[in-house]
Amino acid sequence: MPSGPPAEPPEELTSPLAYEGVWRFTAPALESSVPQARHAVRDLLEEQRVPVAADIMDGLLLIVSELVTNAVRHAALLSPQIAVQVTIGANWLRVAVEDNHPYRPKALEADQGDVGGRGLWLVKTLTAEVGGKCDVEHTVNGGKAIWAELPLVPLATSPPSSR
Repeated sequence: MPSGPPAEPPEELTSPLAYEGVWRFTAPALESSVPQARHAVRDLLEEQRVPVAADIMDGLLLIVSELVTNAVRHAALLSPQIAVQVTIGANWLRVAVEDNHPYRPKALEADQGDVGGRGLWLVKTLTAEVGGKCDVEHTVNGGKAIWAELPLVPLATSPPSSR
């Protein structure tokens, strides 16, 4: 048998799709940054022509709003700027919101009468419903990044029944 380097896969299998990439922007930790971040993410996905399903897009934009709101409300004292990073792969996308506050929040289920406190729980629920995942990670500067990764199209929850 001849030996040598393994054959390279065809180029179409190794080249990234036109919409794949990583984008990052910063914003002040102000309430006005919440809709600005949501619109920036939506506009980016439209400009890149990412084939994201409508219900995934709706959930993603709600997740962006929740994560930026949490950073503004809970981290602004130690983090006057927040960063939003969008990473797009062939079949998935990830949004991460980073701040300089070291506290790692936990998802809490709030009582019906509570006005707030459901943000991270909502992010985890929305992410899980479509087969995605989310987590909180420490950053090199001592802060944290909270991220949610979603498929571009929802995963089937159960196979269709055959009759």
